[in-house]
Amino acid sequence: MADRQARVERKTKETQIDLTLRLDSPDAPSVNTGLPFLDHMLEAFACHGRFGLNVQATGDIHVDPHHLMEDTGIVLGRALRESLGEGYTGIERAAGFSFPMDGTLSTVALDLCGRPTLVWRVEFGPFPLGNLDPNLFRDFFKGFTDATQAAVHVHTICQDNDHHLIESIMKGFGRALRQAVKPLDIEGSLSTKGMLDV
Repeated sequence: MADRQARVERKTKETQIDLTLRLDSPDAPSVNTGLPFLDHMLEAFACHGRFGLNVQATGDIHVDPHHLMEDTGIVLGRALRESLGEGYTGIERAAGFSFPMDGTLSTVALDLCGRPTLVWRVEFGPFPLGNLDPNLFRDFFKGFTDATQAAVHVHTICQDNDHHLIESIMKGFGRALRQAVKPLDIEGSLSTKGMLDV
């Protein structure tokens, strides 16, 4: 099996991001975005997905964390595409996971199908988590979805608080993605068409 990893850099007037993703090397993640709660959630994603993840990022968070949240999702999605190669061949492709976090349960389901779609059935309260509005995680997932050309569904089943909800989502995201990128002993893409437009 080829070495499934990629390093992607993105530099704009709003953000500077350097991200390395290793799909088959579960080293301890190293994440520094300037947003401690985002760091914590990306570490949870990498831990439960058993991915090697290094992220060094800065951005205009003094204006609004939106740019950094969205661009981090974009760069993670690009790294996934590059690490899997053209056409998403030889992998499970689709998966889902429901992750319980105390009194919270959410489901993340995804399909690396070539048709970018985000269905976000999540509601947060009016208060930030640390210095971060949890609603910005939708921007993160939108960036990821567009960059990977995946269909991603995120649904809340029940919740006890916002921290547990986003942690449940990110851990479930890691576990669902781990299953979706699992290698299969097939040629081409797992599709009745024989290929995916990605």
